Amino acid sequence: MIRKVACLIICAVSVSGIALANDIYKWTDENGSVHYGDRPSGDASEERMLISSKSTNPNKVQARVQSRHENYATAQEEKTEAAKAARIAEEDQLAQAKVNAQKCETYKARLQKFVTSRRLYKQDENGERVYLDEEQTQAARERVENRVQEYCNS
Repeated sequence: MIRKVACLIICAVSVSGIALANDIYKWTDENGSVHYGDRPSGDASEERMLISSKSTNPNKVQARVQSRHENYATAQEEKTEAAKAARIAEEDQLAQAKVNAQKCETYKARLQKFVTSRRLYKQDENGERVYLDEEQTQAARERVENRVQEYCNS
């Protein structure tokens, strides 16, 4: 018998702590501030608002959470791939810059020879020297100067 009474008391205390009211009251005070409460205030502007709610579907909530996690993971993978692509592009640019620097030095040295040499020549198929005339020499210098500009200014 004592146990039954104790159980009833515990149930009554626990139920009294839970808000059972579905009614919310809204009113505006003399300063124009809007107030909400679960008990009537007696104010003339008071209106009763009916609140209804539905229980949450845990499966839908879990599906939304899972979708958000998947979207976040996809976004992180895309960021990682973009960073990797940027790093590869930067490495390619550095490698190309190194190649250009080497070509720059080669063409600068060749231009220096062209400027300081009295006469320019090329070798024919027999390995013999064929000297360039003034026009050919000037054209060869211009080609080398263009290469110097191309590789040294990039």
